Amino acid sequence: MSDMLTLTGVHTHIAQYHILHGVDFTVPQGQTTMLLGRNGAGKTTTLRTIMGLSSPSSGQIELAEQRIEKLETPDIASLGVGYVPETMAVFSDLTVKENLIVAAREGPLDDTRLEWIFGFFPALKRFWLSRAGSLSGGQKQMLSIARAIVEPRKLLLIDEPTKGLAPAIVVNLIECLAEVKKRGATILLVEQNFRVAQEVGDNVLVMDNGKIVHRGAMDDLAKDTSLQEKLLGLSLEAHQ
Repeated sequence: MSDMLTLTGVHTHIAQYHILHGVDFTVPQGQTTMLLGRNGAGKTTTLRTIMGLSSPSSGQIELAEQRIEKLETPDIASLGVGYVPETMAVFSDLTVKENLIVAAREGPLDDTRLEWIFGFFPALKRFWLSRAGSLSGGQKQMLSIARAIVEPRKLLLIDEPTKGLAPAIVVNLIECLAEVKKRGATILLVEQNFRVAQEVGDNVLVMDNGKIVHRGAMDDLAKDTSLQEKLLGLSLEAHQ
């Protein structure tokens, strides 16, 4: 199996703070890799660095063997990388429809793909012509995810997608991520909800203090409560 994404010795500074301390990992093509860790471990900065939103101080980032660490964010996106930030990437003054039109880089919206997305997030169809700013927090999160998958992407970087979602919508999101992977996307996913991590993750990376401190199969971590406590400071079973 080839790797879709490889980080080698990545350091990132933000202002005077040294956030990432030599991050090394690979994300296998066609799989979902979870990036877990305590708050402040560097997970969001890792995604932002891959996406070009934070510039690495040193190190290499390769997307399918192409170096991208010096590219601008739009150029990285044009290579087939979608990003769902923790802060919900929606244009409040645009309608749901207009948000998705803006996100579709390759041309007009694909009606078949839209109906597929509506199957997971029916509220987006209901509020199709409503301003995104009028949506609830959970609906904005659905729209942010829909923007990232409105066209096929090679790699999806997703930061805590279940935050603010009702349990029923979380179930739909799990199904959506499984379908996106089945259609060929590779996913790197930051998630605090361990049930979601367990359901969708093939592999797991755990960060602490800006470094990767554990890597392995998601199933193995899910079965090992002592390892969960050691790596994350709590038993993740309590979050299922």
